[in-house]
Amino acid sequence: MPENKIIYDSIGNGYNTTRCADPYLSERLFQLLKPEPGKKYLDIGCGTGNYTIDLANRNISLWGMDPSAKMLSEAKAKSNRINWIYGFAEDIPFTDGFFDGAIATLTIHHWTNLESSFKEICRILKPESPLLIFTSTPQQMEGYWLNHYFPKIMKKANYKMPSLPNVESSLKDAGFELTLTENYFIRDDLKDLFLYSCKNKPELCFDENIRKGISTFALTENQEEIELGLLNLKNDLEQNHWEQIKNKFENSHGDYLFILAKKRNS
Repeated sequence: MPENKIIYDSIGNGYNTTRCADPYLSERLFQLLKPEPGKKYLDIGCGTGNYTIDLANRNISLWGMDPSAKMLSEAKAKSNRINWIYGFAEDIPFTDGFFDGAIATLTIHHWTNLESSFKEICRILKPESPLLIFTSTPQQMEGYWLNHYFPKIMKKANYKMPSLPNVESSLKDAGFELTLTENYFIRDDLKDLFLYSCKNKPELCFDENIRKGISTFALTENQEEIELGLLNLKNDLEQNHWEQIKNKFENSHGDYLFILAKKRNS
């Protein structure tokens, strides 16, 4: 069974309580994708459909696809106007050239094979169609202060995250050309509580419901490191040491990354 199905079948329950569509990210996805009326778009790894629904409310013809039946069940309960499809990035159940564009938010690190997934996405897109990815890179994740408190957990998460050069080469080999990369720095008004949403709000780490919605924490077997990390974080906050730790990890690489590519004509 593909890993991404196992992951999100496991954390699907309650996912909606902490993982909401963030207005800024939704707007940026919309601006970068530049969807056109009457054209068809696919949200790959749509989860419970938060961004799918938000974008569809802007009069975009959008399909949401996910490998988790639990996630799709929650998505369908929220909206019956969208075509919800069970499927994997490596095996998309549509004909060649069916879509005019696609998005993939915080999902590529769960794909079984990056290059085969990009080739499959390329297959179902028309020539010149955009593929918009929102992700993080290992270089960016090295700047997360979470590494100080959860080193083994973060090392494993970092290892799974495709590097930007890997993404670029896989896109090129699959038939895409890279057109834009844009760094995203965590904003204090962030509504989608994914992994580094705690960047400026360390107190979020203590909320078990938030951790349950983040695969890095929800699925780790290293509960001992979580407990110890939270204890050390609590002590550092009480002793006003946390800011010093945070500052040691600051970098200019951004916290996450938008990647925009276009399917080549030939």
